Amino acid sequence: MSNIDPAEFYIAIPTKDFSDTRRQQLGLLSAVSLIFNRIIGTGVFAAPSVILKSSGSVGLTFVMWIIGALVSAAGTAVYVEFGTGLPRNGGEKTYLEYIYRRPAFLMSCVYASYGILLGQVPAASVAFGGYVLHALGCEQTAVHVRTVACLCIILCLFVHGVFPTIGIKLQDTLGVFKLAVLLLISVSGLFSLVGMPGFSVGEVYDQPHNFGWTTFWEGSSMSANAFTNGVYLVIWSFIGYSNANYALSEVRNPIQTIQRAAPLAMLLVTTVYVLVNIAYYAVVSKGDILESGTIAAALFFRNLFGPATERVLSAVIGLSIFGNILAVLFSQGRVNQELGREGILPCSQLLASNEPFDAPLFGLFIQSLVSILTILLTPAGDAYTFVVNFTSYPLALFNLLTSGGLLLLYTRPYKPYDWNPPFRAPKYVVIFFFLSNVFLVVVPIIPPSRGYEVYEHLPYYSHVVMAMAIGLAGVLYWFLCFEWLPRRSGHRLQQDVITEASGRTRQVFRRIPVHSE
Repeated sequence: MSNIDPAEFYIAIPTKDFSDTRRQQLGLLSAVSLIFNRIIGTGVFAAPSVILKSSGSVGLTFVMWIIGALVSAAGTAVYVEFGTGLPRNGGEKTYLEYIYRRPAFLMSCVYASYGILLGQVPAASVAFGGYVLHALGCEQTAVHVRTVACLCIILCLFVHGVFPTIGIKLQDTLGVFKLAVLLLISVSGLFSLVGMPGFSVGEVYDQPHNFGWTTFWEGSSMSANAFTNGVYLVIWSFIGYSNANYALSEVRNPIQTIQRAAPLAMLLVTTVYVLVNIAYYAVVSKGDILESGTIAAALFFRNLFGPATERVLSAVIGLSIFGNILAVLFSQGRVNQELGREGILPCSQLLASNEPFDAPLFGLFIQSLVSILTILLTPAGDAYTFVVNFTSYPLALFNLLTSGGLLLLYTRPYKPYDWNPPFRAPKYVVIFFFLSNVFLVVVPIIPPSRGYEVYEHLPYYSHVVMAMAIGLAGVLYWFLCFEWLPRRSGHRLQQDVITEASGRTRQVFRRIPVHSE
């Protein structure tokens, strides 16, 4: 016996808008900013060393960045099509619920399990810890880095949970500051590459020779698993191309705006990434980058401007990363709040609440707690790589389901859906995005070649097991709460919308005895 009609479920859930009626109207520049500021985080500062270890050569590193840009461009096209076809808040949650309507609420529960149990800021926080300790001249032990990372998350929770207005202004200011830092790196590196006076690498440092044809490809890795790990890190650096899709109900002329904003933002991001990587390899030797951990950008400034500036500019980069952590925690707290407003989780009333500081404090607290636990429980030496892979793998799963679902919408059995959006991504682009995510989902299961291990202390499949376990937890939760328990008690579930004293709306489930109908 089915407790809920899947067709009624779609009509009741995705079409409802739970945002405030007094919404800020976002234009083109705001939509571009949503995407740009979300994408530009820690990857460009912290990932070069790990990516180079995976690729083995400078040339293959740039190949990885190009692949990441192509995959992200294809993903952008897929999400623009969904955004024009379903121009409202929710992002992939709305799209997955639209496509996979049966069993009712299964996709919502699986998505909620990842939203609640998957920390989004551990990798950025670990990188922040490394740069701050470097700036202070302190030893970068695992304990020190984790302590600073956890304190950073707690500070962000306090700012956004208690002083939300100050938090928004602070993250916007740091976003502009971050763009200025990236421009400084790009311009300085290009000046050094062309031999401009005043921008040469200090004689006491290892001189880079990364752009000779022989050295450019020297050491290239042929390990599929190591290559995939590098591509993961690159794709993780592009995460955020669908960020405007989460807030399309708040965008002015959303169909036209998303078609312009997303490609423009991705063009800006790709240009910045390519220029910054050229700058790194023009100034820092391959050996130094391999040994740099998460502070490659600090070595860049040291080589060009001397050790006195290295620590100062490490602090500057730390502030840039801090701005990204603020932005990610801000958005994820509101994702958790929206999950609370749907009523499918325990403590939904707390998650949905904006009390007492007019901010989703409980949603922010859950995200902060999970992120801190992820940092503390990951073995030393593997923290950064693990949390990046742990975050990226579920994303690949969702992108696989989203792009595969878009292909299903083109088929005859889905004709009743009447899918006819204003913008259609070319089918070959959708297929490319789908296959790229098949690759990213399957290859991490393959054992890596000797010498190209993904982790120092963990099994190579650790992030896969953890990610799949979270999804399985969502499936089990759905089965218990929406199938087994209602059947066992002789009830069906009815979802109603209630309005709270604050004027906000949320959904609740009521148990209706079957024999009473």
